[in-house]
Amino acid sequence: MTSPNASATLFVPASSGSNGSSRIRAIASAIGTGEELLAAAALAAMVLLLLIEIVVRPWSGYAIPGSQVFVRQLTMWVALLGAALAARDGRLLGLATGSLLRGRGQRFCDITSATVSAAVAAVLCVGAVTLVLDERIMGTRLAAGVQAWMSQIVLPAGFALIALRLVGRASPGWTGRSVAAAGLLLGLTIGLRPSLLEGSPGWMWVLLLAGAGAAGAPIMIVLGGAAVFLFMSAGIPPPTVLASAYELTTHPTLPALPLFTLGGFLLAEGGTPGRLLRLFRALFGWIPGGTAIACVILSAFFTIFTGGSGVTILALGGLLLPALLKDGYGDRFSLGLLTGSAALGLLLPPALPLILFAIVAEISVSEMMVGGILPGLLLIGLGAAHAVRGGAVAGVRRSRFDLREAGRALWQGKWEILLPVVVLGAFFGGYATIVETAAITAIYVLVVQLAVHRDVSAKDIRRVFAESVAVMGGVLVILAVAKGLSAYFVDAGLPALLIEWSQLYVRDKYVFLLALNLFLVAVGCVMDIFSATFVVVPLIVPIAAAFGIHPVHLGVIFIANLELGYLTPPVGLNLFLSSYRFKRPLLEVCRASIPLLLILAIGVLLITYVPWLSTALLPLVREDP
Repeated sequence: MTSPNASATLFVPASSGSNGSSRIRAIASAIGTGEELLAAAALAAMVLLLLIEIVVRPWSGYAIPGSQVFVRQLTMWVALLGAALAARDGRLLGLATGSLLRGRGQRFCDITSATVSAAVAAVLCVGAVTLVLDERIMGTRLAAGVQAWMSQIVLPAGFALIALRLVGRASPGWTGRSVAAAGLLLGLTIGLRPSLLEGSPGWMWVLLLAGAGAAGAPIMIVLGGAAVFLFMSAGIPPPTVLASAYELTTHPTLPALPLFTLGGFLLAEGGTPGRLLRLFRALFGWIPGGTAIACVILSAFFTIFTGGSGVTILALGGLLLPALLKDGYGDRFSLGLLTGSAALGLLLPPALPLILFAIVAEISVSEMMVGGILPGLLLIGLGAAHAVRGGAVAGVRRSRFDLREAGRALWQGKWEILLPVVVLGAFFGGYATIVETAAITAIYVLVVQLAVHRDVSAKDIRRVFAESVAVMGGVLVILAVAKGLSAYFVDAGLPALLIEWSQLYVRDKYVFLLALNLFLVAVGCVMDIFSATFVVVPLIVPIAAAFGIHPVHLGVIFIANLELGYLTPPVGLNLFLSSYRFKRPLLEVCRASIPLLLILAIGVLLITYVPWLSTALLPLVREDP
């Protein structure tokens, strides 16, 4: 992964050697270090508050006053500070289309996307300032005498840093940065005088942003810009979008996402992948394709806790690909297997997409988690079957089952194997909420890695926390601005129009499901699962309800199809990540992924047309604790 300190400068060319430039670089570096420390402290405070809550509540019978409120506010701080760090390092999620170009074409895309992005970030910054000033006048109190505006101050600060860093990354030279800086000033002007856009055609701004997205602009800019420009075209000022963003970032369940992600990042450190690979090979090595099966299960296991299949590819690829090649598996088969199997854990609890869908669709988190179990196991089973076939075709020699080796491997990896038991037992046993369960996960993994295995040193903690915050901050800020876009769609009556259209032209439930499959796979090709959840789910939930589709079944269909979209050529996100991680041409990765893609497509169709898979276990669910 990219070092958090990889690009700490704002506007300073790397070749500059002047004392003034050195001082500016030093200041920028100090700001970046301060951000990392502050973001890590916010994340650590979330864990600590929840841990104290878990320990104190059974003994005293009451919770810590205001702890839940402050955890939600700290989530907002993690989102904005993390997004600022991601912008500093050039890691804000985007479509990456511009990266396919070279030379002048690439420079043009970089400058264009940076100019539009800086303008949008500036508009959001001005809107956030207005929101904070209005909130200060209202004097809303959170808890313990803390006023809401004191926490909301991170909104304008975060968007300001993002805007500056987008300008700084526009070009290595001053010309490109000057153009992007002009875009920033234009954004400030529009933000201060939103009436300039009133009455203008909203589609024009959406096309502009779509073009910027194709040139490489971050997804948060495309979605956030669409929201503010559409609202301003209708005569509604930018603070409306920021109010929706604030509402989302302080949602009671949202803190579970950064906390589970922290646990996943800690899990990926040190020797955990190696211990689990040894265990799964000992258990399945006697089966044809045993090592490949182990890779499928290990990839799914890590994706469950990291919440992102791309993270799994980047974290485990260097370990798993050599293991497969050493055991005699073909290069193309191994490449395709690792690219595809990374997405297989997204349906198993406590995977983050399950939690997020439940939040957006306003259904039970427990039901959504249980609903994903059988479909998730089905897809993993299909991946394992592909592994068996690959082992047989390659003529890989099977190892004899060694009970002693299996016992030693199980003992070595016992703490990792116990993690799902601890997590699911705490949540489904009613001992902790989903947010507290996420905190338990982070604490458990931290203790195991720091004190038991000693894979993580105290010096590594800040780096891991900073990487986790940067990744999840980039995601959370997308969710925040996507909430604003969803609010515009609702205000414009788009869900009602879609229901009317679907009932007029799509009369059969199964035809609708087929159309939904195709649509969602296309969405998964061009959009990450987190932002797609907030943009697409509010539109499809009422339509699915009109056709009598159970919301949990809809959620499973949604996630499974987006998993498939990650592998769909030519623009599936995992294809790009795998090409980057394994240093292979994109076309080679696409060809290698097609066999598993087709197999998983069969699984997705089964999930879609056999709703029993998603609803069979729902009677076992108790109410969310």
